[in-house]
Amino acid sequence: MKRIAILIVFTLTVAVIAASASQPVGFEKNWHHWRGPHATGVAADANPPTTWSETENIRWKLAIPGTGHAAPIIWQDKIFIQTAVKGEASKAEAEESGDDNPFSGFFNQRRGRGAVENAYKFDLIAINREDGSILWQKTLRELNPHEGTHQDATFASNSPVTDGEFIYAYFGSRGLYCVDMMGNVKWEKDVGTMYKRNTFGEGSSPVLHGNTLVIVQDHEGDSFITALDKRTGDVLWKTDRNERTTWFSPIVVEQDGKAQVVTAGTNRVRSYDLETGELLWEGDGLTANSIPSPVAADGFVYLMSGFRGNELRAVHLAKAMGDISGSGAVVWEHGRDTPYVPSPLLYGDILYFLKSNDGILSAFNTKTGKAHYGPKRLQGVSGVYASIVGAADRIYIAGRNGTVNVVQHGPEFTIIAENTLDDSFNASPAIAGSELYLRGGQYLYCIAE
Repeated sequence: MKRIAILIVFTLTVAVIAASASQPVGFEKNWHHWRGPHATGVAADANPPTTWSETENIRWKLAIPGTGHAAPIIWQDKIFIQTAVKGEASKAEAEESGDDNPFSGFFNQRRGRGAVENAYKFDLIAINREDGSILWQKTLRELNPHEGTHQDATFASNSPVTDGEFIYAYFGSRGLYCVDMMGNVKWEKDVGTMYKRNTFGEGSSPVLHGNTLVIVQDHEGDSFITALDKRTGDVLWKTDRNERTTWFSPIVVEQDGKAQVVTAGTNRVRSYDLETGELLWEGDGLTANSIPSPVAADGFVYLMSGFRGNELRAVHLAKAMGDISGSGAVVWEHGRDTPYVPSPLLYGDILYFLKSNDGILSAFNTKTGKAHYGPKRLQGVSGVYASIVGAADRIYIAGRNGTVNVVQHGPEFTIIAENTLDDSFNASPAIAGSELYLRGGQYLYCIAE
């Protein structure tokens, strides 16, 4: 029995080492991905404040040029943020940007959102974490977007990712860029032009695992998932997807020593071999307009969406192979009060999620699928697009009206604080060390005692 216990501990240790080896050194102390170190929304090694206002616990706030819902990412003493700055456009540029749109006539008639008249600068900004000063601002592309966005969306809603050496800034149809810490572009890649449903705009972010970047482009044309070499931008593989427009971001999980890419979807949920792009397993799709990103830990992945229906599904990765629909790989399901836009938070053995885009919270036991509580209404939070984040046994939920609730992590629903700033929060918060970063429509706030 003792030898078996030692073997189990050894096996788990090797698995942890293998998973960590694919991540950049020091990633757990940073916020290198829009959903944090493990793409779950949790900053395990952090302790931000619980209360703040415009006159309390604001270390600095910086007016961000342009607009964007891209979440900030953090590496050591720098913050990186993407934005789209509106400018002027020449007639030639406007015509060129709309010429190759096979859906332009349809969208112009139905939505009136064809090629955009104004040019935009698609910028990556580096910010000094200590004082909020701009270290550099790099324009990576300038053009007229080929189609518009939803009234609540922006042309810079995709978030960047970093390995601590380079930043990978993805602007969807405007390209993928590898930029060093000084703002120099190492390589750039045109991944493809998307035509989104109802021209609602783009928003899926890349995921980075080892030397591989993964991007999903689901739209009204030929949808696909692709992997690129982070060192060169070369395509490693590209796999077609039978999907219409989605906005979720993929995640990478390790199972039996193999990395796989888990994706949501309206038609099907799927997982692909990270090395080859081969389909490993798939199952019934979620709801229309699949936006929330999957989360995973301890051999289970959780997928959900909530537009024109409600779907939440827990998948046991060790049992997932082939078509998992109706199989034992789906260990539990839930069909109510799931999110439309905001992604869930996976914190320990509790899965937190919101109802639609409302300030109404549920907390579920990840193993049993039973509710600890919910749906419970938050205080003062009106409308939520930002995803939930957590640290120091607290969870943070930011509303579009500028109010953020701080809730106690655990099986009981307890609101610790209600904090309001003079801004609107659509981007997801970021946490590192003793600081919470909130990107508003006007400012980037550094909240710290």
